Amino acid sequence: MYLALYRKWRPKVFSDVVSQEHITQTLQNQVRLGKTAHAYLFTGSRGTGKTTCSKILAKAVNCLHPVDGNPCLECEICRGIEDGSILDVTEMDAASNNGVDDIRDLRDEASYTPSVCKYRVYIIDEVHMLSTSAFNALLKIMEEPPPHVLFILATTEIHKVPQTIISRCQQYDFRRIRPVDIADRLLTVSSQEDFTLTEDAARLIARLADGGMRDALSLLDQCVAFSDHVDMEVVASTAGIAGSEQIFALAEAILSRETGTALRLVSELYENAKGIDRLCSEMIAHFRDVLLCRSVSDPAELVVCLPDELERLKQQAASVSLDRLMDVLSGFQHCLDNLGRSVNKKVEMEMTVIRLCSAETTSVPQKTAQPAVDTAALTARIAELERMVSAGLQTARAPSPRPAEVSRPAAAPDAEVLSGKIEPLPQWAGLLQELAVKEPALYVLLQDSTAARSGNVVLIQSPNAMLKKLLLADNIGARLADIVEEKLGRRHRLRVVKKEQQEASGTSAALDDILQKAATRNVEIHVRE
Repeated sequence: MYLALYRKWRPKVFSDVVSQEHITQTLQNQVRLGKTAHAYLFTGSRGTGKTTCSKILAKAVNCLHPVDGNPCLECEICRGIEDGSILDVTEMDAASNNGVDDIRDLRDEASYTPSVCKYRVYIIDEVHMLSTSAFNALLKIMEEPPPHVLFILATTEIHKVPQTIISRCQQYDFRRIRPVDIADRLLTVSSQEDFTLTEDAARLIARLADGGMRDALSLLDQCVAFSDHVDMEVVASTAGIAGSEQIFALAEAILSRETGTALRLVSELYENAKGIDRLCSEMIAHFRDVLLCRSVSDPAELVVCLPDELERLKQQAASVSLDRLMDVLSGFQHCLDNLGRSVNKKVEMEMTVIRLCSAETTSVPQKTAQPAVDTAALTARIAELERMVSAGLQTARAPSPRPAEVSRPAAAPDAEVLSGKIEPLPQWAGLLQELAVKEPALYVLLQDSTAARSGNVVLIQSPNAMLKKLLLADNIGARLADIVEEKLGRRHRLRVVKKEQQEASGTSAALDDILQKAATRNVEIHVRE
């Protein structure tokens, strides 16, 4: 019977495990010195060697003739564990055996000494799938385990494992396998099998495997079923991905804003059975590489590709701005998020391509802390308001529920308004941040302003000489008074003075002087209740 490559080439000893030297060396030393723990927790993404190391460790601690911490693979214990004939080593899938009764059976069985081996080993794969009651049952035996029991727990989602379990285990984090290590392993396998594998194809498979050796061997197995000579074209066809030439052409069309060419390439790839999800992911990976080439001087260690492809990536990066690359990358990220909810994935992809090829620089509407403000339009708006104020025109719009009016304060300041202590207004900075999001135009008017409060007066100090007049136009002052009321919890009057009046002194006496001048000479904005 044919045996899949990932099963046939599964490592048998610690030294065969790829890219996990920080773990295998530690485990090998513990076995060699006889200092193994009673419970281990292996975490990491799929295909990185968690189950493989669990089985090697189970054989190593029970091997009759261990070799420098590795199992000998020749004794009856090693052969029995390998073929599953020895029941002292139990591998349990928590995804299908996740109930409390399953763990209770395990706990009852663990109380008996092993029949053949030195240790009774329990390998619980995907341990995060256990129910809460099952975890509680497992915790009981892990608190006071029998000396002949060894637990090895494996999971891809460590955050779902209770801390009470984690704290009773030695935890080992399996990292993603380096692409160069995956490619070398694939070439080693091909050299001892009856098929050929090119170096370029091995690197492409390694990149598609995303750090998982099992995924890489499974894809290689699939390619071998298509052809016994595996090159890049075979890998691309088998995996359903676009070739590098098509990816570069599509990227170039998007960066050059050639909408027709880009849509034609998307349509051709779709008709050739290239999945839209896969195509979107490839475009993200491509523009990520371009972005790295644009951002760092030596991207060779960060970008996994062939040497000639790296030069093309550098050339493409040199012809586009960093902002444009960030915009395109964000657009494809947004598209990938929407594909899972889209009725027609091709249409979603085409919409994204059209946005990215359009003349607009922002392709995706995003919620940001600081909104994208159309500076030209805002400047024109402010200029128009200044013209209206200087010409003495009154806007003919419908009045706001709280219209603003201009009045001259009395020669003697209102006692309720001005007799209070002058104090800075710490809420003003937060109010400006809210205006940046909700009222960009008003935020621009109030930039670099500060504020103080005395009684029911808010004194706004600003270098903008036109601020007083602009607040009277188009009910802007009434809107600001509403926002101040929302921030401070009650209604206040607003007064405006130039900021340079207080530059000579930062003392409270200077503020008193400003307030008195504001009371006698500056315009005050009242809002009728």
